[in-house]
Amino acid sequence: MNANIPVLVYFERWLDSVAETMLEPSSDVDLVRLEYASPQADNYAEMARAHGYQISPRTEIQEPWLGDADLLAKCPNLLAISSAGAGYDVVNVSDCTKAGVILVNQSGTNKEGVAEHAMGLMLALCKKIMSADRDMRRVKNIQRFSYTGSEMLGKTLGIIGLGQIGTRTVELCKHIFNMRVIAYDPYLTAEQIAERGGEKVEMDELFAKSDFISVHCPRTDESFGMIGKTQFDLMKPTAFFVTTARGGVHKEDDLVQALKDGKLAGAGIDVFLEEPPPLDHPLFEFDNVIATPHMAGITAESLRAATVAAVEQWLVIFSGGVPPRLINPEVWSLYCERFEKIFGRRPAALPKAA
Repeated sequence: MNANIPVLVYFERWLDSVAETMLEPSSDVDLVRLEYASPQADNYAEMARAHGYQISPRTEIQEPWLGDADLLAKCPNLLAISSAGAGYDVVNVSDCTKAGVILVNQSGTNKEGVAEHAMGLMLALCKKIMSADRDMRRVKNIQRFSYTGSEMLGKTLGIIGLGQIGTRTVELCKHIFNMRVIAYDPYLTAEQIAERGGEKVEMDELFAKSDFISVHCPRTDESFGMIGKTQFDLMKPTAFFVTTARGGVHKEDDLVQALKDGKLAGAGIDVFLEEPPPLDHPLFEFDNVIATPHMAGITAESLRAATVAAVEQWLVIFSGGVPPRLINPEVWSLYCERFEKIFGRRPAALPKAA
């Protein structure tokens, strides 16, 4: 194999088989499929010569193949890691930056699927669809007025994290249900939030005033555990909490207690700290909780879009270009030095900030 041909490794499968269609006919990339069941020594031998690593999502990834310092130390040629979707909590960004490895994600490619799922959870909760369906299957002479629900029209939506998914959720809820939107995002100004359809508020105000709360922020050291008892205690007893973000952003034990205490009307949970969660998870005891297995972004359209975006981004990276969804731009200078030593040519310069 020509030393100047980049090696791209992945485990098991891509989110969509279109990746192999796009890459395997190419003589410009050596695409290597690994299996978790293979001996670690064999996998590390391939990883050691890899220049790129398409990492698996959190629910599918297995130890020790996380993007952390231990793995990076065994991969001297690794230049870049790409996440499967928007989230990249299976990768330690700081470790990558120290090692001169760039990290990219596929943000925005699943925004429609996740936003629709979040709105679907809101609708199912306020209409009591799941509890009515369960009882229809086991209760004779069901009393329909016992399932009196509420409406989304004109209510207040609180969005935590106003990136592409959060913004799309705002668009859907405002245009369909004419909802007032308040948002917490410390990285956006009031003007930026207004441009995306919301009013900037602090976290406590959002929990106190919202009829529906939808979480869309990434899981980072800063956001881990940031939603807990203090916030749930502020909620209206008629309000609903929905998250399609990442497990660990909210404290599950605190949510359980808040539901027991009647602090909120119900919750829609697509993400858990442990995935898949155990069958005896305490949240499953509540009829006013709807749980789904981290599937909000799993639509045929989203999976294909994320895969196409990842492949296109790899082709940009290996051609020496600047990837469009670069997470750690501060590493670019060191990355360029490493890239040039390996391939004998220097990548393009980062575009100047506007």
